[in-house]
Amino acid sequence: MCAALAGCAVAPSQRPAAGTEALCHEVFQRVDHAVTEAGVGDGMAARVAGFPYLRANRFLASYAREELRAAQFDQWLERMMILGREARRIELANLPAASREALEEALQEIGEHAPPRAAVEACATQLAAADRARPERRAELRGAVSVPDDYATWQRIVGLYWITRIPFASGVRNWHEEVHATFAQPLEALPVTGRLAAYAPPPGREARTDIAALIARVSANPLGIPEPAGADLEALYQAFAPRFVVDSRGAADVPGVVGWGADGLPHVAPRTPVVYRRVSHARYEGRVLLQLNFAIWFPERPLEAGWDILGGRLDGVLWRVTLAPNGEPWVYDTIHHCGCYHQFFPTPRAALKPQPDTLDEGALVPQLLPRADSNARITLRLASGTHYLERVVLDATPAGPAVEYVFADDDVLRSLPLNEAERRSVFRPDGIVPGSERGERWLFWPMGVPEPGAQRQWGRHATAFIGRRHFDDPGLLERYFDLR
Repeated sequence: MCAALAGCAVAPSQRPAAGTEALCHEVFQRVDHAVTEAGVGDGMAARVAGFPYLRANRFLASYAREELRAAQFDQWLERMMILGREARRIELANLPAASREALEEALQEIGEHAPPRAAVEACATQLAAADRARPERRAELRGAVSVPDDYATWQRIVGLYWITRIPFASGVRNWHEEVHATFAQPLEALPVTGRLAAYAPPPGREARTDIAALIARVSANPLGIPEPAGADLEALYQAFAPRFVVDSRGAADVPGVVGWGADGLPHVAPRTPVVYRRVSHARYEGRVLLQLNFAIWFPERPLEAGWDILGGRLDGVLWRVTLAPNGEPWVYDTIHHCGCYHQFFPTPRAALKPQPDTLDEGALVPQLLPRADSNARITLRLASGTHYLERVVLDATPAGPAVEYVFADDDVLRSLPLNEAERRSVFRPDGIVPGSERGERWLFWPMGVPEPGAQRQWGRHATAFIGRRHFDDPGLLERYFDLR
């Protein structure tokens, strides 16, 4: 602990800057101060010490220790610049009016008369050009890019993790057994406490026979990263969007759109079912694999009678498909927005690797999925109240009528209109959705997960109580599966 505290006390080295570069560093410092004071920092991507115009996620951080050719390094840097530019744009948009005015005055005091967003973007371009011209800065950047994990080590130390994890591991095993028992039941034997309500994607699909060529076309860049956009991205989302079937007893089981409640906290209005979409990437033996993420939100997980530490405001399920290089699904996996209940659904192209015999949580695989044909659609059966996933069905012709949901970009949740003049993120700077806290935090804190049970932002999902695991870890699937 003393060594850790000593390390924290050492400030990262800053290179001396002169002229306009010095002005740009001052611009970023003033902006950071305004964002911190207003509490509107965006926690999705990590800052890079000494490089204020960059942000990094776990995928990009995985390249930091690799040998990169000049074109690859430039693309790596450019992708971090894009993350930085997007985060700054969101943070500035979320500044209250008074803070925005104060920031403009602060920039004028140091000789910067452009609006904050324009000043930040111009300075990012200038600092990037200066850093590219200095070979020593490349080495410094490699050492600076890292993403902290979403575990609080001090909680594990104070909570005697190495002892308390033993009963927790027993509880995790019991839950795994319950999940396997649920999936072992015939589909028609699953309990229905209300009515089965189906939600399907809007019409319009891309035949899966075209996916391989599409992925090859959008991966033609120095790092081989699939970067679909526009019509290509829409075609992929259409091809792999799931159908949801929810056992519905009341308003808590009706998916909707995330917005603001009368109390100023995030809430879900059930007037329109929305599925929030995001692209991410995995890495496997040096190759980059495309991932498509689909998230659905519910107003709450209702409190059950008696002592319920798991219920609370807001709930939701995130479903992800990872595509093999030829465009076929390799592995599906899912979590709730708390990072809880991580489950994997491999296809015949995925072989589960032998796992070490430790207390750490391994891959929970409750169901193997068959190879999908070009017309098949995944259907997810969710329980009432808990919204637990109970079955995955692959069917070319889903039965029964369905409500058509609409798509939205997951990033819209980082800056939603609060009123006519102001915007706010659904997430706190630490990635937690305010108001979604659960009673389990009072019991589960020794496992080191901050606010266990609370809903989280993308990139902040710790998915194991025993061990350390993150949903956005680019090496996660390679840890558990071989690609056939």
